[in-house]
Amino acid sequence: MSQTPNHSARQMPATAAAPDSSGTTPAAGSNFIRNLIEADLAAGKHAHRRWSGHPGPAEQQLSGALDPARIRTRFPPEPNGYLHFGHAKSICLNFGLAQDYGGRCHLRFDDTNPEKEEQEYVDSIIDAVRWLGFSWDAAIADGGSERENNLYFASDYFDWMIRFAEYLIGSGHAYVDSQSAEEMRARRGTLTEAGRDSPFRNRSIAENLDLFQRMQNGEFPDGAHVLRAKIDMASPNINLRDPAIYRIRHASHHNTGDRWCVYPMYTYAHPIEDALENISHSICTLEFADQRPFYDWLLERLAEGGLLQRPLPQQIEFSRLNLTYIVLSKRKLIQLVDEGHVNGWDDPRLPTLVGARRRGYPAAGFRLFAERVGVSRSESLIDYALLEDCMRETLNDSAERRVAVLDPLKLIIDNYPAGQSEDCLAPNHPLKPELGKRALPFGRELWIEREDFMEQPSKGYHRLYPGSAARLRYGYVVKCTGYDRDADGQVCAVHAEYFPDSKSGTPGADTYKVKGNLHWVAVASACRAEVRLYDRLFAVPSPGASRPGDTEGSERDFRDDLNPASRRMIQAWLEPALANVAAEESFQFERHGYFVADRVDSRPGAPVFNRTVTLRDSWSGKPTPTR
Repeated sequence: MSQTPNHSARQMPATAAAPDSSGTTPAAGSNFIRNLIEADLAAGKHAHRRWSGHPGPAEQQLSGALDPARIRTRFPPEPNGYLHFGHAKSICLNFGLAQDYGGRCHLRFDDTNPEKEEQEYVDSIIDAVRWLGFSWDAAIADGGSERENNLYFASDYFDWMIRFAEYLIGSGHAYVDSQSAEEMRARRGTLTEAGRDSPFRNRSIAENLDLFQRMQNGEFPDGAHVLRAKIDMASPNINLRDPAIYRIRHASHHNTGDRWCVYPMYTYAHPIEDALENISHSICTLEFADQRPFYDWLLERLAEGGLLQRPLPQQIEFSRLNLTYIVLSKRKLIQLVDEGHVNGWDDPRLPTLVGARRRGYPAAGFRLFAERVGVSRSESLIDYALLEDCMRETLNDSAERRVAVLDPLKLIIDNYPAGQSEDCLAPNHPLKPELGKRALPFGRELWIEREDFMEQPSKGYHRLYPGSAARLRYGYVVKCTGYDRDADGQVCAVHAEYFPDSKSGTPGADTYKVKGNLHWVAVASACRAEVRLYDRLFAVPSPGASRPGDTEGSERDFRDDLNPASRRMIQAWLEPALANVAAEESFQFERHGYFVADRVDSRPGAPVFNRTVTLRDSWSGKPTPTR
């Protein structure tokens, strides 16, 4: 864990660009899916679809009115963990497209795996989608009071899925296979070798229906039988070699309890869920491209039987999000949490949405990021700096300004009257004068940043040193007259005198020409706070990737690339206006960056702040425009 950040590694894809030094806002990234949707709308592809108001098969939907939604998309997480940055892109994409094209986006829980799913994850996902600013609840018609609540669970469709499976058996498109998992694997074939038929492939329809019913009745142990689609064991696409569609699982389900002991496979359930919900554009990541032929095959067979309404959903794949300096693998994230490298799933250094929220990343920043990176079919590695730039840009507009001293050194103004105090005025937001100004108490003793004083100034140093003058921002011009050392020889206090006619905002202020401008808080009124300085969790762009000198084909342990400086805790002095802030309030600490009151630990009177992001990209040295 002795690695240092590789500041030189900055890989920006063609679809994503950070703001340049002039502050020019980059154009939105390309999105090929918009072209597909617009072509469908122009052709009237979905204009005659009907919608009963609820998911259901063809006979139910066809009894309803014309669908008020021009398109329907969905975000379909499995409730088996916490959402991460990649999910944020998908949420913004699916809900955003529905908003832009007069459609609806459904939040659907693909809860077909009872052993890994929990209500805790359902609740966290609902909270995350809402936090990002999206809703699955919408008025059915403009100006109407009737609403459509598109929050669904795949497990609510299990009865229909069973019915559809029985139809496939009855039409000769499915059979019960009694081979072991090892035997099925051995007969599956390879990319260059065709598979071999199961010895149970030609069971009669009656025998298959009987066995499938007995599977539902709980007569067999886990793994004794599976229901398989009957397609083509010689298909060059391995996913079409009689894929399993139902397996036996004696497990309690978070939604259905112990009602079922057979559960559908994801590849079977997902297209059916889309069709039952009238989804027009089923948008998923590229790893599902090989499954699209089965997706289409299954829906066609069910539509042939009159079970599903046409037009059928269209699966569209896009490249998943790949960011430098993070890992999104669920296995690796679990390792980081379970092994104590981070403090739980909401650790501000983790790329989870609960962690991002606790760090202070604004939801609007994720929406801007999703727009900037765009959507394509080509894989690319996005520089984490782009995400940070989006957060800075959002916070620069929204966050009020405050003063904090993170590395305090006492400044004593010897000619300022002892016991006297006065207010200096500071704008709450320099870009929004309508937000007004706040009072900063001023007194004889102040806290300044330790780096704002040097005994022997270096070339170009314009802050305090013996004999120099500098302005206390929003206050007076002071001249350094000396300093004190403690028993260890360290500077413990700086002495100065102030010029009474130099106060900012007064006519005399302009007569003083000094280059240095220092931030400060008054000792008498300052609020002490715990401040957590967060940085990137990993010190290299691609954690675990091989490096020059490594054995060819070897994979490094990604944990060896953890950044030992990813979190530092300090005690800081803040202006008094920060003493009683509410949890999750964000501010720009002038000069230092953007900070948020911790949503778990911060309390009125005892604030705890997390650094969200610095004012500039410290990993490249490139400044980010801010005011």
